[in-house]
Amino acid sequence: MIRIATDIGGTFTDLALDAGGTLVTGKVLTTPAAPEQGVLSGLRDLLAGTGVKPAEIGLFLHGTTLATNAVIERKGARTALVMTEGFTDTPEIGREHRFDQYNVYLEKPSPLVPRERRFGLRERIDADGGVIEPLTDAEIARVAALLRDSGAASVAVCLLHSYANPAHEEAFAAALARLLPGVPVSLSCRVSPLIGEYERCSTTCANAYVQPLVATYLARMQDGLRGLGITAPVLVMMSEGALASVDTASHLPVRLIESGPAGGAMLAAAVARRLKRDRLVAFDMGGTTAKICLIENGRPTQESSFEADRIYRFKKGSGLPLRIPVVELVEIGAGGGSIARVDGAGRLLVGPDSAGADPGPACYGRGGDRPTVTDANLLLGRITPARFAGGRMALDRTTAAQAMRSTLDGLGLGVEASAAAVAEIVEEAMAAAARTYAAEKGCDLAGWTLLAFGGAAGLHAASVAKRLGIAEIVLPPNAGVGSAIGFLVAPAAFTVKRSAFAPLASLPPAEVATIRDAMRREAQAMLAGLGDVGAAEETWTLDLRYTGQGTEVTLPLEPDPAETLPARLTAAFESEYERRLGLLPKGVPIEIAAWSLTVTLRAEPTDVLAAPSQAATPAPIEEVRLYDLDAEAARPARLAERSAMPADGELRGPALLVEDHTTLVIPAGMAARCDAEGFIILRSEGDAA
Repeated sequence: MIRIATDIGGTFTDLALDAGGTLVTGKVLTTPAAPEQGVLSGLRDLLAGTGVKPAEIGLFLHGTTLATNAVIERKGARTALVMTEGFTDTPEIGREHRFDQYNVYLEKPSPLVPRERRFGLRERIDADGGVIEPLTDAEIARVAALLRDSGAASVAVCLLHSYANPAHEEAFAAALARLLPGVPVSLSCRVSPLIGEYERCSTTCANAYVQPLVATYLARMQDGLRGLGITAPVLVMMSEGALASVDTASHLPVRLIESGPAGGAMLAAAVARRLKRDRLVAFDMGGTTAKICLIENGRPTQESSFEADRIYRFKKGSGLPLRIPVVELVEIGAGGGSIARVDGAGRLLVGPDSAGADPGPACYGRGGDRPTVTDANLLLGRITPARFAGGRMALDRTTAAQAMRSTLDGLGLGVEASAAAVAEIVEEAMAAAARTYAAEKGCDLAGWTLLAFGGAAGLHAASVAKRLGIAEIVLPPNAGVGSAIGFLVAPAAFTVKRSAFAPLASLPPAEVATIRDAMRREAQAMLAGLGDVGAAEETWTLDLRYTGQGTEVTLPLEPDPAETLPARLTAAFESEYERRLGLLPKGVPIEIAAWSLTVTLRAEPTDVLAAPSQAATPAPIEEVRLYDLDAEAARPARLAERSAMPADGELRGPALLVEDHTTLVIPAGMAARCDAEGFIILRSEGDAA
């Protein structure tokens, strides 16, 4: 089967075509106004260059930042919110928590739905699922009229305790289908059936906010593919690092928030398993942002919540909480397009704002006049202008120098020194984010391996690794389009999580079977048509806590008989609880707070990770000028083509190892070696030998 994977980033759209293990890649500028147009343009070039006919394509895999950008830029649909009467101020009240206690000018994230489009519905269900106040037809008609008058293009419904009893939400949605035909409705009992009113509401609002945009976009994408003659099934990358159908993505678009970065995490996990690296830092740097993810024992950390659009970059609680399964990573506003400037205090700042694809960095010659990280790297000699983005764009060094000079003149430095300062600022920002993230996880990154991928990662990998105390850097084959390749190694899967409280000590086996069967049916329905769901792998976890506590411990639920669960889970919970906190409460009962199931369809994908070198002789060397940040001067350096690196070949720094979509900077004192499968391993010269 011929498969094509496409990943839309803020600056570039990456493409990878897999024809039975033979990989062909491409990179084109993203078209922000109509993202599918960039994808289709890149596809035409890819098909023309390979001679593959559209009808030969068997599967199309896609990841996009559309949902993320819509939330961040507040460009989603005109959305209304329906909540139980008396609770419509929940989006502002939140958890009544100040994430920065002493900041008197604290700014909180703006709700996606303003107060005038939030409506109370007279009904009430209690925490056990019992109906206190029934929902009437007259009340449904009253609120439906308010929704119609509001001009809402999408509706979010989050009624009190719907995770325990969804009957009122389901009845209201069925009525709206008749009274407001054509208006999509997002129900919290389907989007995020979990306890936690504020988080459930925020997640449902985000889903409704982006649903019309994402559904329309995916329909346009499919129409465009059919226009090219491609009739293959389309799968979309979800935030949890799994592929899902277009129908699932259209109904649950909030689960696309981390679509592209999740592909990078899947690539990193596959590389970690292949190279037998138990502890690996995935460093993905593109044109707009950089992402960092920790991979332990071949798996990325999975979380059940995420914050979008943080007001303060590293302040937990300053964003919109989303209760969705997601690959845990930290995102930094540091990419090739990140803009450099001098503030009123004379300080050099870089990012988080980006020049994006339009107008792009100054050196693109597309109208950008402010210096970016890409301009700095070009002036430092790190980028070979004729090879940038596979030779599709000729970069203008003169324009980059003019932008650097005019904007950063206040620093009192020359052009090269200013460029070096920009590079150092952004490298320290990325290293600081990784340090903070690792510290929160209780990790010391010394002794880990750094995996660099994305168009800009190889330019900064050595410096970031040095700042983190990491001695080994790996650059995988086709690193410049790493997230797209991650789609090719990701499985089709779906995760269902729901709150269903039960005392652990007296857990009825019949209740366990009922919950499991219902969740299994829901997950299998989401994967219908993608494979044999009957033969799929199931991964179960439970969230456990002491009764009355507000946080949980997540433990795997093995396929043991239900009768043995309480004793085994009690021992596992107490062991993990004591490990984390150092003590155990006495006489407090344990309860199950939530159940989680991931159903995974395991395919037999072709090997798209390796790219053994075909070179029989050492790579030809060309001399270039590369700015040395330590020496504060340009020095002679060697340039080599990655495709000409033989197996076990070595390139000592200072040097540049160039390929179509990225470049690896090898500083003095380090050496890069190509292994038998085409992976580049960068270490200090003594370690490399």
